[in-house]
Order: sequence, then C-alpha cells, then structure tokens
Amino acid sequence: MRRRRTTVTILMADDDEDDCMLAREAFSESRLANDLHFVHDGEELMDYLYQRGKYTATTIAPRPGLILLDLNMPRKDGREALKEIKADPNLRQIPVVVLTTSKAEEDIYRSYDLGANSFITKPVTFASLVDVMRTIGKYWFEIVELPIEGVGDRHGL
Repeated sequence: MRRRRTTVTILMADDDEDDCMLAREAFSESRLANDLHFVHDGEELMDYLYQRGKYTATTIAPRPGLILLDLNMPRKDGREALKEIKADPNLRQIPVVVLTTSKAEEDIYRSYDLGANSFITKPVTFASLVDVMRTIGKYWFEIVELPIEGVGDRHGL
C-alpha cells in the first residue's frame, strides 16, 4: 500500500530575494505543510541536489519533492540547471516547475524541451501568488501520484 507523505520538501531556485520572501509568505498563507528551502543560482541549486559544499548534511539539504525554478539566474541559469537535472538518472524524477517572469514563447518551448514539468509565469500580485502556490501544492501533493522511491529521500544518490 502506498502512503502519501504529508510533508514534501520544496526547493526554490531564484536569485530575487523579494520573490523568495513573497513565495515564503504565499506558501504560509496558502497553508501548505511543506518544508521550503531556497537557493539563489543554478550552481547553488546543483550543490544542494548533489550535497556539495555547504549542503553536505541531509538535514540541511533534504531531497526535494518539487523544484520551483527561475530561468534567469547568475552563474548557471535555470535552463542549464534544468538540462543537468533531467540528464541525471538520480534527479530526473524530481518534478521541476519553471516559475519565472518570462512570457517568451522560446522560453516556454525550451523549458518543456529540457524536461520541465510545468511552466508558470510569476503573478504580479501577492494574492495571485498565493493562489498559484495553493494550486501548485494541491496539484503536486494531493492530486498527482509521485514516485515514493527517490522523492523525499536520498535513494540512488
């Protein structure tokens, strides 16, 4: 019998401190019982996922059940990180939702080509962001079935 996990780690990769703060508040407002972690560029995202550098402890960097990914970040942008995540057999099962300010068709097509599970343009109002976060939580943690193995633990890493 499959059991549903009540708490899923969400990893948000975004270099905009204000967007991170708003996302934290929106998750809180939407009453999602999730563990939210932040990284600020693609290099830090990959360090977190591979438990390198300051992320060597599982308590500091639990395996995410969902990644919210901004496309435009320094050092390694979201497109490069997405390509790397989806090319790795130990990471590719983690759902990646692109959450970005871009509305460019090229970014939408490229994100899906690279393996993104969803593409969402960041809402401009806080109320809309709360709605988006609530919907993301409902969809990914109540409606869809995620593989238990490898999501939320270090299986295979």
